[in-house]
Order: sequence, then C-alpha cells, then structure tokens
Amino acid sequence: MANNTSSVQLIQGAVQQYAWGKVGKSSKVALLCANADLSFSLKDDEPYAELWMGAHPKAPSKLIGGDKNLLDFVKEYPGVLGEKVVSQFGVLPFLFKVLSVAKSLSIQAHPDKALAEKLHVERPEVYRDSNHKPEMAIALTEFEALCGFRPVKEIVQFLEAVPELEAVVGKVTADRLKAKCLNGVSDVASSLKECFSNVILSEKHIREECLNTLVQRIEKMKEDNLNLEPVHGELLLRVHSQFPGDVGCFVIYFLNHILLSSGEAIFLGANVPHAYLSGDCIECMACSDNVVRAGLTPKLVDASTLCDMLEYLPTPAEDRKFQPKSSDYPFELVYDPPVKDFAVICIRVPSDHEKYAVKQHDSASILLCISGTASVAGIAGELKPGVVAFIPANVLMEIFPQGSEILLYRATCIL
Repeated sequence: MANNTSSVQLIQGAVQQYAWGKVGKSSKVALLCANADLSFSLKDDEPYAELWMGAHPKAPSKLIGGDKNLLDFVKEYPGVLGEKVVSQFGVLPFLFKVLSVAKSLSIQAHPDKALAEKLHVERPEVYRDSNHKPEMAIALTEFEALCGFRPVKEIVQFLEAVPELEAVVGKVTADRLKAKCLNGVSDVASSLKECFSNVILSEKHIREECLNTLVQRIEKMKEDNLNLEPVHGELLLRVHSQFPGDVGCFVIYFLNHILLSSGEAIFLGANVPHAYLSGDCIECMACSDNVVRAGLTPKLVDASTLCDMLEYLPTPAEDRKFQPKSSDYPFELVYDPPVKDFAVICIRVPSDHEKYAVKQHDSASILLCISGTASVAGIAGELKPGVVAFIPANVLMEIFPQGSEILLYRATCIL
C-alpha cells in the first residue's frame, strides 16, 4: 500500500519532452519508460528529454498503487527521509534524472548558496529559490559535454588558429593571455575572464559576422579534406547548425570538450561553466531551479551574471572526470561528490547471484533499474529496466535476479 512507510514503494517518474531531447526510440528516457509502463505512449516523432524521479514540486513522482505523489507522501510522513535528512534539509534534497540529449543544452553554471540567496532576493521572478544546484552526470551511453575551462595553452592555440575568435576577443586582450601563457604565469584568471567576457558580451552583429566567416572557412576546409582539428571544425559546424549565430559557438574554444564512456562521470560544482552536447546519462542534483545561462538556448540569458560568477580555473579535460570509489559492500561503486545533498551508487549484481540485499541507508533513496530483471521481496511485479523504487531510510530491499546481470543506479544522501 502507498501509505506503508516501512517498505519499498514503486514510483513513476515524470517525463519532460523538451525540444533538445532524443526523438522516439532513440531516447533512453522513452525506452525505459515504455519498458516499465505498458500504457506509456511512445511516439516516433516526439522528443523525450528527461525522466524526473523525486519530490520536486514541479513534477513529483507518483506512488504506484496509491493516490499520493512522492512530494505529498514525504510531507505527510517525513520520517521516511531519515532523521539526518529531516534535520539538515527538511525535504528530499535531491532530484534524480535520466537525460537523453540530441541537441546542445545551454552554456550555463549554477550559483553557490550565497549567490543563489542574493539572486533570489534581487530577481525572484527569474531565480525562484535560494538553493545551490550542484549536479552530477554519469554516462549511460557515450556522453559528450563541455566542462570547465581548458588549459590556457589550448585556448591560446585556438586564438592563433581561429582569427575570427581573436577578433571577437580583441587583439590586445588576446595578446595579454598569450603573453602569460608564453611566460609561464600561473595566475591567469583575470586575463581568462577578460577574454571570455569579451566573447559572451560581444555585440551581436560583430559576433555573427565573425561566425559566418568562420563557418564558411571551415566548410571550405572540409570540402578540401583539410584537417579540422586545429579549429575544432566538426563541433563548431554542428553547434552552429543548431544555434546559428549564437555566442555559444565560440565558447567551445574555451571549455574542455569531454567524451564520457558508460559509467564515467563529471561533477558540476558551483560556478563551473558547462553544457551537455549529446548522449544519455544519469543525472543527480540538489533540488533547485537556479541556472545562469549565456548561450545555446532559447531561454533567458543572464550573461553578465555568468561572467562575474564563473570559476576561471583552467584544468585538463581528464581532471574534470569524477572518479567513483569502491565500496566495502559487494557490487557497489559510489559517486560521492563534495556536497551533502546527494550521492549516487552504481550497483551491478552478477547474473549468477541468486539473492542480493540492497544496503540500508539512514537516508531515503531512489533506485532505478537500467538493465536486467529481478523479483523484489514484498512487491508485486518485477524489477526491470525503467522501474523506479523509493526506499525509505533504514529499509532493506532484497532482490532476486532472474538469470541476468542487474544494473541499478541509486540516489541517496551520505551524511
């Protein structure tokens, strides 16, 4: 029963059909939902971008077999969250998602708690809550993203190979960054901020003229079978085809271009610039809607705030990957970021394992099945791809694999 606070509850997430989502059966979101719910109407020509699993007020998950959603349930029975979570947050502090990305998402960053509070007071119609929004993405398929500033040497190489970029940055500003790079100066934040801000805040007609020139040049290079790598040509053409004339097209020269294989992750703390480009991933984040955007989006842009808030810390792409830790509990990998709002646990149970007890936590958690099938003690029906469970704090979940490896992702708090 849905009001049983001491047992695992099956829940149904909310699907978001944003325009950037993968279409039809190419979407992991759509396939998981259709597999878990036979009544799910999967349309071949519609985008399925996100599956939300949690108690977010905009789209709380439904408790299957009852008349409540998860938001109402945890409000009525806060004890299911666990004493530590209730004491520290008072609510379920995370939102768990699956994303299927076909088209680039916005160039964005998330404010820290202090800035979130300030923005909420100053512009509550835009920044509607006062919480920070750290988030983590774990690849389900090959996943492509921009994340954090590149090493300065790489940015300087692009400034030299892409005169159109230097024209938007400004030669004097670009030369300052080049000089610091040449002389081995480690403190480059001010020059990097100046270069990046000049691009983000550039005049529209100048930016579009330079972009058009660059696109034509790269298209000609492609026709002539020339190497496009020095000008990041393939990505530039793709992003420009999605957002012609957009300032975000130039941002690819500043941010690390990262390819994640299945199971690899990135953590996006406060003030880290990023954009998702393509692929399917698990995402977990603090419950907030605070996003500051500056390109590759039809949504509201707040470019000056973004430029002022960013962490101008150049790092190699590999250093941006977030490494999970092994667990002393069998078959677990733990993605435990430096925030208290959430952690994600990957559980991979071998096919020859007849019974597995999903570890008890002193925090409520949400568990999603990605592959394999199993029965669950005390629950009718089976655990299969797309099935989602809410596990109250201090509740044990026993599963019985049915002849195949089981891959599960679990969002929780480790306090």
